[in-house]
Amino acid sequence: MTSGAKVEGLFTERVVQNGRLPLFCFFVAFIVTFVVVRINVRLIRAKVRWWFKNVEVGDLHIHHVVFGVVLMLIGGVAGFCIPDAYTGWYALAASVFGMGAALVLDEFALILHLRDVYWMEEGRASVDAVFIAVAITGLMLVGVRPVWLSDVHDLRPDSTVSIGVFLVVLANVLANLALAIVTLFKGKIWTGLLGLFLPVVLVFSAFRLARPGSPWARWRYRPGTRKFRRALRREQRIRRPLIRAKIWVQEFIAGRHDLIAHERTTGPRRRLDRRGRP
Repeated sequence: MTSGAKVEGLFTERVVQNGRLPLFCFFVAFIVTFVVVRINVRLIRAKVRWWFKNVEVGDLHIHHVVFGVVLMLIGGVAGFCIPDAYTGWYALAASVFGMGAALVLDEFALILHLRDVYWMEEGRASVDAVFIAVAITGLMLVGVRPVWLSDVHDLRPDSTVSIGVFLVVLANVLANLALAIVTLFKGKIWTGLLGLFLPVVLVFSAFRLARPGSPWARWRYRPGTRKFRRALRREQRIRRPLIRAKIWVQEFIAGRHDLIAHERTTGPRRRLDRRGRP
């Protein structure tokens, strides 16, 4: 058997037969659309003469998030209307939805801040949102489901479970959800999302120190306290190098974000002392 036949057989076994073809189409359409959009906007930013220009109607700049919303609406409504038996058409609707989702998340920062921060420092939130969507979709595509989703699936209507088992499963779901919320409040976004698939990560991260700028740190760590200083040292020694590496990867894929335009409107960044004061 040739390698091509093996890949085709593996794809049929792992994706098609498990009902993941629509998710696969969504995944591929999402990634391809994001890459194409980023190439497009980088060429527009570089003012390449032979390339496309921004879509404008008079003085109004039409952001691609608008087209993304339209595509998500078309793909989503089509997905509701197409019967499950028509797998090919359902996969096509998932592809359209994936294209729209990529366009929307690529301008997630614009929606978050309600202003055009695409190439500013805040614009990195869009790339973070895309990376998170790709990571979660990729895990689900290979068959890894959130633990709480697996537990709920075991309690489907055609299963017979006792009250005791139901209460144990419910308690496990609520505990994982509580740990995930605490982890997210501590500013550990990636760890919280990974913990939905690996609960042991949630148990570890929920009891660790919060990041200095997180809501948990603002509520629980007073400036100048021992916990605040430890969190600040950990942020500078461990997280800052990881963040710099993440930013390098983001800018290699999505383009460099211009910090000068941000500083013109908000002023230069100021360092914080050990008490968290400027």
